[in-house]
Amino acid sequence: MLKKKGVKFGIGLLSILLIINIAASFYFYDLAIKRDVKEFLAGNKDLEVSAEAMDTFLNGDWRSWYRAQDFERWEIQSADGLKLQGYFLEAKKPTEKTVLFAHGYLGDGQDMGIYAEHYYEELGYNVLTVDLRGHEKSEGDYIGFGWHDRLDITQWIDTLVEQRGQETEIVLHGVSMGAATVLMASGEKLPDNVKAIIADSPFTSVYDLFEYQMNRMYNLPDFPLLPTTSLVTKMKAGYSFTEASALDQVKKAEAPILYIHGNDDVFVPTAMSKELYENTKSEAEFVTFDGANHSEAFVSHREDYEVELEEFLNKHMD
Repeated sequence: MLKKKGVKFGIGLLSILLIINIAASFYFYDLAIKRDVKEFLAGNKDLEVSAEAMDTFLNGDWRSWYRAQDFERWEIQSADGLKLQGYFLEAKKPTEKTVLFAHGYLGDGQDMGIYAEHYYEELGYNVLTVDLRGHEKSEGDYIGFGWHDRLDITQWIDTLVEQRGQETEIVLHGVSMGAATVLMASGEKLPDNVKAIIADSPFTSVYDLFEYQMNRMYNLPDFPLLPTTSLVTKMKAGYSFTEASALDQVKKAEAPILYIHGNDDVFVPTAMSKELYENTKSEAEFVTFDGANHSEAFVSHREDYEVELEEFLNKHMD
């Protein structure tokens, strides 16, 4: 009798824990994946950058520069029926070179204006910034962390070739989630028009990123919550955390890739870029900047960043 009671108690306890885990998984999905106002990153010390960098990001001259430009509004429809928005700026002088930007988590195309100004004013490129699915003016009720976005990027590439001609040369430049996005796109069958990829502060996979963040932000292990949340995400958004892997994709990459990361990045560990670099099939370079936190290097080490960027582009752009 006691043994049967013990079994019933054990089953009951497991059932309660399972219900709690499932409920927590739906909560975590809403917290991180569902398109919604996100407040959980507010005050996160891992995202703190220098006062100088913060002032540049929030109040830099690049913002007034971006607003002053006459961007053409482009729209495409994704393979799964979403209307996605892009913003194209033709170079001052005719050129075949275009940079396609991918922004970070909770950002939008305008956030890449700080980089766009350099490409446009100093390098003479055409510029295409886009709002990734689930962000700003693009449709989508979830954040794809680069996985479904990779296919959207390939459509933007095709659109550029259609609009600019078969001779167009394209650079993909992504930051943070946008960096993972362009790396995930790198494993797809891209046209020869894509000459170079710049990945600033990328993560290896969505699972790896969340595993790291759960431990750092909440002192929680990945199991069992993360696998269950991945199942919820597969059910609601159509992708799992393990399949959303930049690491798997760069193993198939053909286009040259420049990895950039701050050595003081505690939000997305620098080791993730190193692992990506070491597993990249195509020609690749890996540059780090001492003292730079997450996605901060372009501001905190701008001159050196520009040198590394331009040397890489000069090597691979015709």
